[in-house]
Amino acid sequence: MKDNVIIISGASRGIGRATALLLAQNGANVVITARNVIELREVEAEGQGRIVAVPGDVASEVDMQRVVQTALDRFGRIDAVVNNAGYGVFKNVEDITVDEWDELMATNVKGTFLLTKAALPTLKAQQSGHIVVVASDVAKRTFAGGSLYTASKYAQEAFMGALRKEVRPFRIKVTGVYSGLVDSHFHAKGHGHATSSHYLQAEDMAESMLFILSRPAHVVIDEFMVHPIEQEY
Repeated sequence: MKDNVIIISGASRGIGRATALLLAQNGANVVITARNVIELREVEAEGQGRIVAVPGDVASEVDMQRVVQTALDRFGRIDAVVNNAGYGVFKNVEDITVDEWDELMATNVKGTFLLTKAALPTLKAQQSGHIVVVASDVAKRTFAGGSLYTASKYAQEAFMGALRKEVRPFRIKVTGVYSGLVDSHFHAKGHGHATSSHYLQAEDMAESMLFILSRPAHVVIDEFMVHPIEQEY
């Protein structure tokens, strides 16, 4: 990973934060983005000079172009993009508002599209690169109350499937990461609650990201699914 240049969205907390710090510890140069400026700057400060924070909204094309351009201006290349930004709304269909639908889809789906789109011209010109999408195991299953969230993850799954076929000729890797339950701020009870003590930790997911991103150039992990042992699948 030494001197690899990696962009991570949703990196102010949780999986994104843990991944940024671990990659930096392993010698990567990491450009992080999120809307929470204070937390984003805190991650940058912990990065020992290897993390560059660029506040932005993944649903903004201008912001995502700025993130990519910052990486190119600072480091001259991009080796990987980790689409990690996302959140959940869990309600029965009739209780979901139109605003909730639009806002979640803008982050989880449009955000993945915009950051990927912004980076693709550089990756194609390099004839190398790696696009990672942090989806969820619910990209492959559904549950009551999860129509909005699972729809966004199924959309990410379809996006990755088509993208993978488009970019393989350019030697660009595409990896879908499908996590089970993770102890993070994502859940209503927050990080560290007793009920989530058996979940995966953000650091577990960061280790998974390090493994995925550090494979040799000729090796691509198309799909990576990980669960806590206590969770049925």
